[in-house]
Amino acid sequence: MIAGLAQVPSLNLGSPVPLYHQLATSLSTAIAQGVFQPGDRLPSEPELARRFGVTRPTVRQATRLLAERRLVEAKRGSGTFVLAPGKQQVDLFSLAGTLDAFEQSGVRLERRLIGKIKKGRVDCSASEGLVSNPFAGRIAYQFRRQSRVEGRPILVEDFYVDPMIFPELESYNLSVKSFARVVREHYFLRPVRGHQTFQTLSVSEELAAALGLDHSGAGTAALLVCRTLDFPGAPAAVYVELRCRTDEFVFSQTLEGDA
Repeated sequence: MIAGLAQVPSLNLGSPVPLYHQLATSLSTAIAQGVFQPGDRLPSEPELARRFGVTRPTVRQATRLLAERRLVEAKRGSGTFVLAPGKQQVDLFSLAGTLDAFEQSGVRLERRLIGKIKKGRVDCSASEGLVSNPFAGRIAYQFRRQSRVEGRPILVEDFYVDPMIFPELESYNLSVKSFARVVREHYFLRPVRGHQTFQTLSVSEELAAALGLDHSGAGTAALLVCRTLDFPGAPAAVYVELRCRTDEFVFSQTLEGDA
């Protein structure tokens, strides 16, 4: 077997996740772990297709995705080569969840709750987003989560969750399991659609501290993403406000046409 490929995990052929996404995730993780170094040529399409039991078009889609994330570069007639690390791109809008979005980019995300999960009426009088919080004035589970990469704060998320759809949410340790995983494994639900808006805004001193930003001067800014998720028979059952640092990661959104 070609050097390095033995260390790349096999694909789950029974998973609903498209094979090219799985292959891109496996290869990006291998690149992040140093299995393939900057300047290395990736195995050819036929070699990757044989190793993972997929078609060459599937391999082509996977390497194209890696190229979009600036992890590799295809050189005509020479092959596909690993690029030196720069700002990594993370597809921020993933219905699978924030943790999965980072892992698909080969980035290990650490997360912790800031405070406890609480259930109460939502006060949005100080809301900063362009989108109205669908839980304004209603009872919802609320919690704040901080995510880190190699010990550095990257984003802070404020969650608002419908307690009728997700009862007893406070009984789950969301510092150990991601919210998306709890939804899949304990409530047996998956989001069917979502909507999100993007804007840049100044953050409070409290949020600047949670993001590891210097708040000594005025106008400390972060990217604010307001995300609403619909579940079967339950529109807008989850609303999240994400505040993201953009100095180390490029947050992107992949757009695909209808097949």
